[in-house]
Amino acid sequence: METIMTSATDNTVKIGHFINGEITDASEYRSHIDPGKLSDVVASVAVGTADDAEQAIQAAHKAYLSWRKVEPSVRVDMLMKAGEILGECTEDLAPLLVREHGGVLWEAQTDFALGKGVLQHTASLAEAFLEPVNIDDDQCTIRVEKQPRGVVAAIVPWNMPVVLTMMKLAPALATGNTLVLKPSPFASAALTIALQRMAAVFPPGVINVVHGDIEVGETLTTHPLVRKVGFTGGTATARAVMKSAADLIKNLTLELGGNDPAIVLDDADIEKTLDRMLSGIFTRSGQICFAVKRIYVPRAMYDQFVDALCNRVSEFVVGHGLSEGVNFGPLATEAQYQSVRKLIDIAKASDAQVVELGRMADGVDKNNGYYMLPHVVIGASHTDQVSCCEQFGPVIPVIAYDDEEQVIEWANDTDYGLGSSVWTSNSEHGFQLATRIEAGSTFINSHSFESLDLRMPFGGIKLSGIGREFGEAGMAEYVEEHAIRLLK
Repeated sequence: METIMTSATDNTVKIGHFINGEITDASEYRSHIDPGKLSDVVASVAVGTADDAEQAIQAAHKAYLSWRKVEPSVRVDMLMKAGEILGECTEDLAPLLVREHGGVLWEAQTDFALGKGVLQHTASLAEAFLEPVNIDDDQCTIRVEKQPRGVVAAIVPWNMPVVLTMMKLAPALATGNTLVLKPSPFASAALTIALQRMAAVFPPGVINVVHGDIEVGETLTTHPLVRKVGFTGGTATARAVMKSAADLIKNLTLELGGNDPAIVLDDADIEKTLDRMLSGIFTRSGQICFAVKRIYVPRAMYDQFVDALCNRVSEFVVGHGLSEGVNFGPLATEAQYQSVRKLIDIAKASDAQVVELGRMADGVDKNNGYYMLPHVVIGASHTDQVSCCEQFGPVIPVIAYDDEEQVIEWANDTDYGLGSSVWTSNSEHGFQLATRIEAGSTFINSHSFESLDLRMPFGGIKLSGIGREFGEAGMAEYVEEHAIRLLK
C-alpha cells in the first residue's frame, strides 16, 4: 500500500483497485476529505471505469469456476482465518475509518468487530447449510442441492462499511460464489486495505474491489456474468439498481432505509428506556439505517419523557471522532449535512418546537467540518415531514399519542418497514404489540447495535428492501436450489 505524505501532520493513503489479487493503478484519482477536518485529505482513491469493472468481473468469474468446487470445509477454514485478519485490522484501520466517515472511534471499532462476527458466524453454519436434502420413498428418490449463483456484485455505503460488506462477502464466499465489491467513495480506504489483507487467504480473484461511480455500478448490475447483486443504500439508488438488473433477471438483495418507530408504552420506566434508546438515536450521528427515527409517547407522560430526554441530550458533546469524550462526530458528507439542515428549517417553520442541545467539544472549529448538534423536535405531528422521512442525522421528533390502536396505526403509516421497537415493563404485552408492527425487525426494550443478533434474519419490507441477511437466511440469498428426482 503506497503512502503519500501530504503534510508533516497528515498521511494520505493512495487506494487503487484490487483485481485478481493485485493492486491496480487508475488514470484518475479523487481526494477524500476528513468530514471533521475539512483541511485534511485522508485518501486518494481510484475512480474506476467500465473497463476496470469488466476486468474485475472476468477475474471473479475465472476464480469462480474453481472456487465453487472447493470443499465447504476448506472454504470455512479460509473464512475463519479471514475473520481473524479482519479483527487484527481494527487497531490501525479503525482510526483511518474515523477520518473517512466522521464516526467516533468506538463506532469504527464496532464496525470491525461486527464484521468479524458476521464472517465467522456465517462460516460456522455453512457446512450444515450446504448439506443436500435427501427424500426417499417407494415411488422416488429426491435430492435437493444448493449451488452457488456465480459472480456476486456487492455495493455498500459509507456509514458502517465493514460489517455491511461482510454481510454480503460472508454468505457469498461460504456458498461458493466470488465477489466484486464497489465501496462508497466516502469510505473506501480502510475497507479496501482490510480486504486486501483478507484476500491473501483465498485464491486470486475470489475477492475483487473496484472504486468508482455510476459507470462502475451500472457495469456490475448489467453484466451477464454477474448473477447476484447485494446492495445496501438508499431507496432511490435501489430503484436504479433494480432497473439495470431487470433485463437479465438478476437475483437481488436490497437492504435500504427506514423510518423506524420507537413506541413507548405507559408502563415503561423512562430513565431505563433512555439508558438504552439514546444510542439507538444518535450513534453515527443518526446515520444508521435502522436507527430510531421517531418516538411515540403516551400523551399523559409526554412532558415528563421530553424533559428527561432533553436533560440527557443536553450533556452530549460533538467533535472529531478521534477526540476524547465525544458522543458523536460530524455528518459524513456535505450533501447529507445540507439535507438535514433543510429538514431542521422545515421543522422550525411548523408548529413544533425545535430544540438544539449539547455543545461542541473544546477546540473544535465547527466551520472546519460537517458538525451538527443534536436536535429534539417537541410537539411534532405524526404527519410532519421530520416524522415521515429518514432523517439520517441527529434530529429526533417526539410525538404524543392517545391510545395503542392509534400508535400502531401511526407506526405502520409509512412506506418503510426496516426496524422498530416497543418499550414496556410487560414483556408479554410487548410481544403482542410487536406482532402488529409492519417491519423486518421489532426489538423490545432495545433499539441499537445491541439489538442485533446473528441468529435473527435482518432486512426490511415495503421500501426498506428485499431479502434477508445474517445466518442461514442470508446464505439462502446466495444459492440456487437444484432439485433432482429419480423415479423408481
